[in-house]
Amino acid sequence: MSENTKTKAYGITNRTDTYVVYELTDSATDSKVTVCPQRGGIVLGCRLNGEELLYLDRDTFIDPAANIRGGIPVLFPICGQLQGGAYEWEGQTYRMRNHGVARTAAWEVVNAYADEDEAALTLELHSNEETLASYPFEFELHFTYRLKAGKLYIEQSYNNLSERDMPVQAGFHPYFISADKQLTYISDATKVLDYNDGQVKPFEGTFDLGSLVESVALLDPKTPEISFPSPSGRKIKLSYSDVFGVVVLWSVEGKPFVCVEPWTALNEALNRKEGLILVPPGDSLDADFTIETEA
Repeated sequence: MSENTKTKAYGITNRTDTYVVYELTDSATDSKVTVCPQRGGIVLGCRLNGEELLYLDRDTFIDPAANIRGGIPVLFPICGQLQGGAYEWEGQTYRMRNHGVARTAAWEVVNAYADEDEAALTLELHSNEETLASYPFEFELHFTYRLKAGKLYIEQSYNNLSERDMPVQAGFHPYFISADKQLTYISDATKVLDYNDGQVKPFEGTFDLGSLVESVALLDPKTPEISFPSPSGRKIKLSYSDVFGVVVLWSVEGKPFVCVEPWTALNEALNRKEGLILVPPGDSLDADFTIETEA
């Protein structure tokens, strides 16, 4: 693959910024998506139609021992935390860090191109000795990041290479720039689980994350999409496959971001054995996630 391949409006380049990062560009819409395969296949930046959408704490990015706070971390095979950092499966106990094994792993670039229609980058992650110690399943993940017409598309394939059903809880953890913690979210969800007190409450569209320590989760959206305002007043719209049946909202006091996170199941899914997707041997779970902005 060449260092710099451009066709018409679309381009893709790679450069070193502590790690090798790839930049997908769309000059016609002033859009750019930055991805770091070595740091969990993470999207570090996403500028769509001239507006940067993602928060990034750069110190956590350049520190190889730190979990990156910012961008769009990939969550697999769990989203959230496990009580005591452990879970039981088929009579054996395993330990796993928050949000799973994919976000701290080095992914491999298998394809990168730009043509007259789009710029795209495909990454793979294979199970290895380290992942198997936490998650005893042979797997292969294929993610393609596409920048097309000012939108970011993330196509996912979670492949089970084991000889038994593979339990999957997948998701994303986007950090969106926002100094305002009280946003209005357009969703047809009617209920929210507040992890701060464990109560299920009516969801009325607006939620103030500023005073909360823990997250909240929209429980029952019928339409797989949610939108909310950007700092410029545009609407950020997230749309995703039906398997993402939960949307988690979270922030940290004093930090200019809100996280709007599509998950396939609620926290502690591996321990609760609820909401897990069991991928048969030799099969895959395929899903999509799209981010766009609207005037």
